Amino acid sequence: MKPSPNMQKTHQAALSSVVSLTSIDKGPEAKKVRHVTELHGQQISDDYFWMRNRKDPDLIPHLVAENAHHDAYMNDTVELQNQLYAEMRARIKESDETVPAQRGNYFYYTRSEEGKQYVKYCRKLNAPEAKEEVYLDVDKLAEDHMFFEIRSMAVSMDGKYLAYAYDTNGFRQYTLVVKNLQTGEILPDTADRVTSLVWANDDKTLFYTVEDETTKRSNRLLKHRLNQKEHTLVYEENDELFRLGVFKTRCNSMLYVTSRSHTTSETRFINADQPDQSFAVILPREDEIRYTVHEDGLGSFYIVTNDNASNFRLIKAPVDQPAASNWVEIIPNRENVLLEGIDLFKDHLVAFEKEAGLGQVVIHDLHSKEVHRVSFPEPCYTVSSSVNHEFFSQNLRLSYASLVSPNSIFDYDMNERQLSVLKTTEIPGYNANDYRSERIFATADDGTKIPIALVYKKGLIKDSKNPVLLYAYGSYGAGMPTAFSANRLSLLDRGFVFAIAHVRGGNEMGEHWHEQGKMRQKMNTFTDFIACSEHLVEEKYTQASLLTIQGGSAGGLLMGAVVNLRPDLFRASVMEVPFVDVINTMLDENLPLTVGEFVEWGNPKIKEDYEYMRTYSPYENIERKAYPAILVKSALYDSQVMYWEPSKFVARLRELKTDRNPLIFHILLEAGGHTGLSGRFDYLREIAAVQAFLLKQVGRAAC
Repeated sequence: MKPSPNMQKTHQAALSSVVSLTSIDKGPEAKKVRHVTELHGQQISDDYFWMRNRKDPDLIPHLVAENAHHDAYMNDTVELQNQLYAEMRARIKESDETVPAQRGNYFYYTRSEEGKQYVKYCRKLNAPEAKEEVYLDVDKLAEDHMFFEIRSMAVSMDGKYLAYAYDTNGFRQYTLVVKNLQTGEILPDTADRVTSLVWANDDKTLFYTVEDETTKRSNRLLKHRLNQKEHTLVYEENDELFRLGVFKTRCNSMLYVTSRSHTTSETRFINADQPDQSFAVILPREDEIRYTVHEDGLGSFYIVTNDNASNFRLIKAPVDQPAASNWVEIIPNRENVLLEGIDLFKDHLVAFEKEAGLGQVVIHDLHSKEVHRVSFPEPCYTVSSSVNHEFFSQNLRLSYASLVSPNSIFDYDMNERQLSVLKTTEIPGYNANDYRSERIFATADDGTKIPIALVYKKGLIKDSKNPVLLYAYGSYGAGMPTAFSANRLSLLDRGFVFAIAHVRGGNEMGEHWHEQGKMRQKMNTFTDFIACSEHLVEEKYTQASLLTIQGGSAGGLLMGAVVNLRPDLFRASVMEVPFVDVINTMLDENLPLTVGEFVEWGNPKIKEDYEYMRTYSPYENIERKAYPAILVKSALYDSQVMYWEPSKFVARLRELKTDRNPLIFHILLEAGGHTGLSGRFDYLREIAAVQAFLLKQVGRAAC
């Protein structure tokens, strides 16, 4: 997949005009254009505000020069990058397939082939041993594109029609396709900006949500009957804090549309057999109250809610009268246990909980009322629900991994209480016995214990001479899973310790963990990370000159904040698609995520919120001082963290920093979004470059 000729010519022309101005030591200097914002009686100066203008004639040449500077600095690691890429690719079983999962009369799975970037979606009728039908070949769809991603795939109940949505540049703007799986025909039924979709039980009616054209907020639900021209608006969400999604639960009796903000939710439903019904609200929205809904097909809703439950509880309510006066509590709120969600089957209810930072799977027999936990073989792991289509099954399919154990698919017989391994991802050449994981705790400034998960090659000596890569996220209540990565082995085999800091802002220790790491308590996220870093040094896992750090998106904000606060503590930082221009972004309500995230970060138009943001926003807190080595990565088509945030951050940091440590910036200019390139081999090239940068900083590039 090659860049388009026009784009290549544009970049080559830009490069020829500016590369001579680029110093390998310092990097390209961006022009400065005075721009001042008046806010709360203060003047906010931003000389790089001009980068927001894609049409500015100096923008692309500057970004091309940044890439040239990156390539020049990394030129002596090309051989190492190729070696790392070869190692990572060799750990992939290129021809492989997932465990078939039954849905109706078919068994569905995906299959990859040697040398191919993408998967084939396949199914077999009636039995896993039956003849294979490839119903979607993503490699063929992606042939003419540098980027290709599928979202929101759904097969009609009768198995005849496939609906899916795809994006070809990384901006997460998806186009609807409907395919007749019996004939292979692509139907004329299509739509733009699709965000979720589901079939009604008549196998002819498709419900889907779409986003608006400015903020990319999923705000409208439409209904479309195959072979008809009309796309009927069913519901529109007018509150800018809320986004829509449409789905169907496991027993297939109801269709749901959710309106959800970061702190509040509301769900409407209809009978899936009657797509022309009007959607009815289950529980009217109430500020700060969130809930998710399942139903048993027998007239009852099962609702997970934080109503009078800081860590959520489960209640049961009649479908025809779901008001709180009719609730029966099934699982109460518990101070030290977070109820993350449930899976509902005909005879069993499965609760996914988090206790002391570890995932738990708890089985409730709906008839005998007996309750038991599923036991797993390791003390530190990640477990989640896998593909569970069948409502009447007594088998629960689970996905399981740890820092040393590759992902496994389990079936758990909920009656017999037996756990069976269906498939463990094969990692050629890998021996789990060569590695060790552990869990330790750092102490934050306020005395809070912060978990740290570590993995390293056996035989580690804690003599302060080991390079460490410390990773964290710490926002939106998203806990970091302690999961396996085959790509990580290249660092571990070269002596690195990999660690995850479970800082506040996630939900590892319960809902309060999130509350203590957002809004005007956000500084806890950063000081927790610093405490974890200091603990690793104090315990002699490493020293500051060998401590490297990494985070992406909101985790990139974390990286930007801590290198401002404690640049002396780190040797190098990798900041991927970093959210570093907090105040300017949260002032612009036309950007995709701004309004909905006022409840996570605050609104700088409110003076107290602005003053707090000003204490940590990475862009505003760059100072004239020494910084560690820094690699920043971005993408021109990222729709979540706009390219200008990291571009501006690098420009201002390069202007002010006083050290000679490398500051390099790489931006995908032609395709690739918030998560980078889409092809499984292309993506490895990106990882290899990051690892080579880290190895170079700690003096192990020759290993």
